[in-house]
Amino acid sequence: MNQEFYDTLDAICEHDLRYKRDAYEFVMEALAYTQKKFKRTKHVTGVELLKGLRELLLKNFGPMTLTILQYWGIKSTEDFGNIVFTLVSNKILSKTEEDSIQSFKNGYDFKEVFGVGYRRQLEKKISRMR
Repeated sequence: MNQEFYDTLDAICEHDLRYKRDAYEFVMEALAYTQKKFKRTKHVTGVELLKGLRELLLKNFGPMTLTILQYWGIKSTEDFGNIVFTLVSNKILSKTEEDSIQSFKNGYDFKEVFGVGYRRQLEKKISRMR
């Protein structure tokens, strides 16, 4: 990412206080991760991006994911959509005719995926180690 990207992020965060700058940077990182996961060089859908975001959040932050998301101002998957479409409106990302913020609504429940679900996965890993 170049200086123009960071300058644009500064301008976005100055006018829109909902999300921390780190949240925008993480969405861009998750986009690259998701493109690689789905073997795409360009476009991924909102549903695919939500899957990539979930995996990368758990991989990077594990049990701290909910705390990180709260700090960033992200309360639901719709917030990821708001970030993506803010980046689209600022010409950092592009969209197709089929892309809609609706694809980010009710993607998954954060407490279930990053709280209860994470603990279940951890318990399975521990039981396999015994």
